[in-house]
Amino acid sequence: MNPFGTTVRRASAAGIALTACLAAVPATAAAAPGRDDTAAVPGTGLDRYYHQSLDWRSCVLGPDDETGRALEKAGAQCADVTVPLDYAAPTGRTITVAISRIKATDTRHRIGSMLLNTGGPGGTGIDFAPHTREAMKETGARYDVIGMDPRFIGRSTPLDCGWPVGSAIMSSGTGRAGFDRQVALHKDLAAKCRATNAALLPHVTTRNTARDMDVIRGALGERKISYLGYSYGTYLGTVYTQMFPGRYDRVVLDGAVDPRRYGPRLLQGTEEENERALGDWAAWAAERDATYGLGRTRAQVLATIDRVVAASARRTLTLGTAPDTFRVDDTRIPVLIFAGIADDTDEARAGLGELVSAMAKAADGRATELSSKTVEGLRLFLTDKGSHYGSAQMAIICGDKGAPRGPERYWRDIERSRAAHPLFGPVTNNITPCAFWDRPSEEPTRVRQDAPVLMVGATGDPRTDYEGTVALHGMLPSSKLITLKGANRHGIYGEYGNACVDDQVNAYLATGRLPATDRTCVKRAAG
Repeated sequence: MNPFGTTVRRASAAGIALTACLAAVPATAAAAPGRDDTAAVPGTGLDRYYHQSLDWRSCVLGPDDETGRALEKAGAQCADVTVPLDYAAPTGRTITVAISRIKATDTRHRIGSMLLNTGGPGGTGIDFAPHTREAMKETGARYDVIGMDPRFIGRSTPLDCGWPVGSAIMSSGTGRAGFDRQVALHKDLAAKCRATNAALLPHVTTRNTARDMDVIRGALGERKISYLGYSYGTYLGTVYTQMFPGRYDRVVLDGAVDPRRYGPRLLQGTEEENERALGDWAAWAAERDATYGLGRTRAQVLATIDRVVAASARRTLTLGTAPDTFRVDDTRIPVLIFAGIADDTDEARAGLGELVSAMAKAADGRATELSSKTVEGLRLFLTDKGSHYGSAQMAIICGDKGAPRGPERYWRDIERSRAAHPLFGPVTNNITPCAFWDRPSEEPTRVRQDAPVLMVGATGDPRTDYEGTVALHGMLPSSKLITLKGANRHGIYGEYGNACVDDQVNAYLATGRLPATDRTCVKRAAG
């Protein structure tokens, strides 16, 4: 599960779509190392990485590789970029970062390369290039669109701790006994990562991914690189602007993270946004009671959810039919609901409706059936099938910033939050493996200089809340913000079908000129 919500394209009810100011750097400035740019210091042995020759080839890895075939159909090729595991020891062990490229077809007006990150952390990006190229419309023909699987993700050198679950984001449950079981589980998850990947963990960080991005820029032969990042990808993009000022061109940050809040406890404080999104979904479901049977009013639907959670605290519920059955209790039910409200489109809401309807039947002791899409999402979230995703996600989050150690600190926060937010407080305040992780190898990146980027934020975003977007906007005085009013959606540009947002982003990507002022768009009325 993505702590910031769904990685782009993965918004489904159970999708592992779940869940961080001084002088401006002009876009035309010469590339020059910044004070935070360790990879640009002469004599550090990194030249061979920056000047490597990439072996572009077919993206298809085998007869069952649907991702590769889709990339090939879109005209993409793939390559592996060699980077050092440890940038402080560039002559030591190396790893690879997988990228895809759809080359510019309007070569006469080519702008450069655009690198993509879909969020997570832990989301793949190599497969996102075709979708982004389409979203950019005619401007896409002027870019080499570069998808990237960040270090230890997807087709890049892997990291998998062998977890029995696909996500470490869970609820503490409804009582102390459930929380104590959570403490033991998360301690064990951290131990599994330390036992299987101790040599890699100190180097699984956002700062190292930003360094990888700059190596990719150099290997592509680009003086500057453009960037599109969603959710966690906005934090990664912000870090890149701070570490490598003067090396970026056009930067779009959609669903931005306040870098001061980024870390293992980022979800703290988002309870009200999530409750509003849940309430809006409940009203939507009430209008479709004939389909989902959850209640004919918003209050009745919310009461059904409360009943399901209470039932799951008394006994484990079974979702699905053999061979695809899933046992869920009060530590999982709230998170599955939490995951489903990051998108207010009818398709996503229907997915959550299906899942909650199945939960309600299970609470009554009735058999439940699930769609193949929901089965796949639950399999990735609840079983070892998603271990690779959850392992890498937590390794990045825990590697970026330290978390409080003592379990009692978490319990106090849970109990304090539970009074006002009984469903989501135990999710946003729960303990994670980061409480048992080794301390990070570097300090988190601080925003110390301006960056003229374009930001997009929805006022009802229940993951990286709008307050965080506004905060980052204030930290980057030369930035401009496109606000989408009225949408409970995480990830807007090219994803939500809002022409007002899409057209303004594409105009910026085409011209390199930010809007003269911040802009406001409005959610399109349903129907």
